[in-house]
Amino acid sequence: MDVWDASILGIIQGLTEFLPVSSSGHLELGKAILGNDSLPKESLLLTVILHFATALSTIVIFRKDIVEIFKGLFSFKWNEETRFSLKIIISMIPAALVGYFFESQMEMLFGENLILVGFMLIVTSLLLWLTDKSKATRKPVSYTNSFVIGVAQAIAILPGISRSGATIATSVLLGNEKSKAARFSFLMVVPLIFGKILKDITSGDISIADANMVSYGVGFVAAFISGLLACTWMISIVKRSKLRYFAIYCFVVGVGSIIFTQLNG
Repeated sequence: MDVWDASILGIIQGLTEFLPVSSSGHLELGKAILGNDSLPKESLLLTVILHFATALSTIVIFRKDIVEIFKGLFSFKWNEETRFSLKIIISMIPAALVGYFFESQMEMLFGENLILVGFMLIVTSLLLWLTDKSKATRKPVSYTNSFVIGVAQAIAILPGISRSGATIATSVLLGNEKSKAARFSFLMVVPLIFGKILKDITSGDISIADANMVSYGVGFVAAFISGLLACTWMISIVKRSKLRYFAIYCFVVGVGSIIFTQLNG
């Protein structure tokens, strides 16, 4: 993989990890439209590198929140930080269970399945539209909400369902404050990303023998910088209730992918 390919994949990963448009869906669309020869499949090593980059960008954006959480945890008291950490753990359970028990079944759904991607993008569009129309509240995320949001994150493993879109939409539709919903959505995925990275590293499937580390380094930087921008932008978008534009975009791309599949079937 050359520098150009790695940088493009890095930008796609960085932007779509945070913007509610589905990173997996867009990568599947790109491979189908451009062809696998034009857009090489991400190796497991590159996947690990790009996910680490986006996780790191999340940590940078929410560094103050994360420091406060750790301070609260190590005070060994039942405080707000401890309660928030427990909610994060609860939210991780559904996705962790799906990833552990159904990983091979989920992988079968990928591979240029544009009909599925199209319909799931339309579902994402509907969620975003409903979220944009919801009324502003000041309700915090509860323990029950945490589990339900975690279920939404597990469903978002499907290509075409945006993880950030599904989790933020679910949180807001449950009546939670939009800024708190965005904060919870981005922080809840960090432990899962690092868990998945650790699993991939210890699986023994990663090979660096033929890896172009310069290209992968460029991909990392591209994903990190675009992730910083997308995460900051997304928080602002949610606060200002501007998700309708992404809803329209997802609907158009979803319908377009279905039509593309029918015309080239």
